Parts: sequence; C-alpha cells; structure tokens
Amino acid sequence: MDDNKQLSRRKFLGYLGTSTAYLAVSSMGLGSFGKRANASEANRSLFDFSTIKVSDSFNPTRDTAVASDDLVLSSGFKYEVIAAYGDTINTKGDTFGDNNSYTAFFPQDGSRVEGLLWVGHESTNELFLEDGNQQRHLTSAQQRSLLYNQGASILKVFRNDKGLWKMDTKSEYARRITGLDAVELTGPVRGTKAVHHATRVQGTLANRGGGTTLWGTVLTCENQFESTCRSTGLDPLHYGWVVEADPYDANATLRKHTALGRFNHGNVMMGLSTDGKVIVYMGEDAEDACVYKFISSNKFDPARGKANSELLNDGKLYAANKATGQWVELTIEAVSQSIKNPRYKIPSVLNQTRESLIEIFKEQADVFVYAREAAIIVGATLSDRPATVTINPQDHTLYIAYTNNGRRGNLHGQIIRFFEKNNNLGATEFSYEIFAVGGPQSGFSSPGSLAFDTKGNLWVSTNIASSHLNKGAWAEFKNNGLYVIPASGSTKETRQFASAPFDAEFDGVSFTPDEQTLFLTVKHPGETTEERVKLTSTWPHRFGDNIPRSALVAINGSAF
Repeated sequence: MDDNKQLSRRKFLGYLGTSTAYLAVSSMGLGSFGKRANASEANRSLFDFSTIKVSDSFNPTRDTAVASDDLVLSSGFKYEVIAAYGDTINTKGDTFGDNNSYTAFFPQDGSRVEGLLWVGHESTNELFLEDGNQQRHLTSAQQRSLLYNQGASILKVFRNDKGLWKMDTKSEYARRITGLDAVELTGPVRGTKAVHHATRVQGTLANRGGGTTLWGTVLTCENQFESTCRSTGLDPLHYGWVVEADPYDANATLRKHTALGRFNHGNVMMGLSTDGKVIVYMGEDAEDACVYKFISSNKFDPARGKANSELLNDGKLYAANKATGQWVELTIEAVSQSIKNPRYKIPSVLNQTRESLIEIFKEQADVFVYAREAAIIVGATLSDRPATVTINPQDHTLYIAYTNNGRRGNLHGQIIRFFEKNNNLGATEFSYEIFAVGGPQSGFSSPGSLAFDTKGNLWVSTNIASSHLNKGAWAEFKNNGLYVIPASGSTKETRQFASAPFDAEFDGVSFTPDEQTLFLTVKHPGETTEERVKLTSTWPHRFGDNIPRSALVAINGSAF
C-alpha cells in the first residue's frame, strides 16, 4: 500500500479503535476472507451490563483463585485455544512462536468475527527447544530455533458459524516476524559509533509488550533481550528498542526507532498532544526502573497515512521525576553536566564509575543507547518495575503498573495514575495518585499488564514470579490471575476473572470491536521444569503434546 495514500475521513475515524488503546487503529485495507459467522455477529458485549460495577457482569469469587494446571474462568465463560507454541500458522509452514505476550486485533472492515491478530513472542525456554536441549551451550540449530521462536506471529483469525475461533492458515497475511529477519535502524542512532555504525541489524527478539500506532501499524517492545544475546552471540546494543511492523504488508521494512530509547521496554502507548504531536509513553520492565515519554517534533497528519512513521525519527525523549512532577528531557548536555561535576554522586544502581560514564556519554546518540543510565543521571525517579503504561480512553489519564521490587520490600506492587497538566498528553508537568495497591487487602499481587475496555474497566494481569507462586507471602493468591477493577464510580472493588495454569501468567488482553470476545495469551506454563521427564505443567493438555505450550486463547460467554 502506498504510504502516502490519502485517507478518507470515514477510514481515519475507523482507526480510533474501540477496545484497549486510546486513538488506536481499528482497521485498514483488508479484503474479503470467505465464509463468515451468522448468529455470532450479534452486537453483544463480553459483559452485558449497564453499570460500571463489575460484579453485575460476572460472578467471580475467591474460588476463581486456584492452584491447578488449567485456565480457570468465572462461571459462565469458556475458552478455546486458537494457537499454541509450534502450531503451523500458514501454508509456508511457519509455526507459532513461544511465550506469547501482547496481542492486537485488527478487524476486517470493522468486523466482529474476523481480522488479523498480532501476537508477540517474548522468550523461548531453552529446555523446550525442538530437539530438547540438555547441554550447556546451544548448537547452531538450537540458536536458530531460539531466535525463530521470538518476535511475533501475525494470524488471520475468524469465528465460524459454530461460534469457534479458528486460524485461516491459507491467508496471505499469516506470517512470522523473528529474530532472524533484517531490521533497519531509524532515527538519531542509525549508523553512529554508539551502535558500532550499524544501519541494519539482525531480527527482533524478547517481544513482550506493544501498542498500535495512529496510522495502522504495530509497535513491539524488545524487553529482556540480554540472555538471548548471550546464548547467540548477538550484539546487545542492537536490541532493547521499539520496533515498528505493518501487519498488512509482508514487504514493509521492519524499523527499530532509536529516538524512543534503548532499555528493557515493557510496553508502549501512543496518543496525541493537544497541538497534534505524537506522544509515546513507555514502561521499563526492570527493578529500579523509570517511566519514559517521547514527543515528536512534528505533527500527525492523517492524510499522510503510514508515512507518519517518520514522526518517530525525530523528537524529544523524557523520563518522569515523580518528586518534582516533571518530565525531564534526556540530553547529552544534562548528562555531561552531572557526571563531570565532582560534587555529583554517581548513583550506586548504575554500577559505573565516573570515568566509565564519561567514556560512555560522548554525544546525543549515546543518550538514546543508554537511556536508562541517562534517565537516572538527570534525576528521573527509580520505581518498582513500571512495566506497563496505558491511557484511560474516557479521561486520558495514565495508568502505570508497578509490578514489584523485592529488593526494596515491595512484594505486591501497585497501580499509579498520572494526570498530565491541563489534560494535555504533551505537557512536561504532571501529578499522580495511587490507584490500587497489591496485597491481601486488594486480592491481587504484582500487576503486570493493563488494558481498558470501552466501559472504563481496567483489566489487570498479574506477574508473580513462578518461583513464588503458592508460597510464603504469595500463597493466598494461588496461581497468577486476570482481574478487573472499575476505573471510575464509587467502588474500586477488584474481581478475579481468570486463574492461570501452573507457572504461567496472562498477557495480551484485547477485544473484538463489540467486546463479545476477549483474546488472551497464556505464557510459560511449566516454567520451573528442570527436566523434561518431570514437567511442572502439561497445559493446554492437548492430545499428542509432550511439553507444556504457551498459547493464545479466545474467551466467550457460554451464551454466545
């Protein structure tokens, strides 16, 4: 498709989606896919209720919190596996990657029952590689498998006339994006010494979170990339970026947007300032981490279509200082001024000397490559794993999941709400409040990913470490879960909607436009397994499977 193609007003309005993202794309340019569902087209929401009280829509109890090797849902709901690790997704023979995470549904022409589904793949358990690795060092074939099974899957999915969601493996759109593909670097770091003069790098990996753009593409986040780089010998400076991909165009260039900074990206969330500039919020999925924000230099123009991607090449990168309520710009001048001042005490969390930092930070490109270090140096607030940032579509306030930080004694985490000054996403000042605190009093622990539905309910998936599940301070929460919290109204009562299999966690909450179907990923079941002969999980319990498999599921009410 021509990047500069003019967009009609109706088509652009179609981009202002109806599920989890503020100003996200809902559809663009898909053709016909054949037979469609009939009765399943009824315009009913997943939860058919008229108030914001979540308990009016389903009847969860503490019994939803269980310690079992299954995906347990609240009464009245059912799930089906659409794709699991290793399943064939197209006629070419590509297979579904491992540890699926973020999802985004792109409906065909606004359809409720078919479209493209983006699914990120965060990591690969080396124990469960195809040939069963039991060695200290990976063979070349295992390294290739490790890289292939990260990245993303693009699926063509549809709901048939029996109400079941299926993959269309014959679709021209079904394909993989992996750690083996060629990816272009864009923006201020491209070709600089900071990345060893690279302009093109190998693949994208550790793809946990993500977000949709205003022009119909996906931004996918490279998160915990370090171990894969060690196992495969890849240059770690080429990873930890936000990558843009077009789910509709297999020939579109994959781009790593270096102006958004390099760190353990938890997710991205895009919006617009009051003067039309593109805003990108980013969480950092690490202990003692920061919250980031990018403001484009130029303004979004819907008539430019996908050429608006260029807006992500040039802008200012900020990090949040919660003590002052300021978004602090990350510049080489500010960093240099601090580290060259003998009175400035180098933060111990950096594990660097003054001399080593002076050697690292020579030019602005270095600030983007070492964005975490730069943010800490200029005074951004170190936080307890702020993994996910999302925008409430009703009032445009930010919600940030601070998962936990055992080193600081924050075992259960919290969700914090940011208010940008004058309700302008482009502001450089903000205030905040604590929205919800994890722990026994709230019924959940360790919020990981967040998503809003159109009624303003906040969906929270938890990320208690597998080694902590059903033990000690986390025993009463049982397995990881999926919770719903009303973001407005008189009650903030937390309700548990689902419980994950052993060792697993949920991610990737997204909806069809009518919210009749919820898509959800179940990742790393059986993660604590040490030997393949002693599996800690066998989910999803499919005939012929001999290992646990991460999987994408669709959830519907039984009445549907």
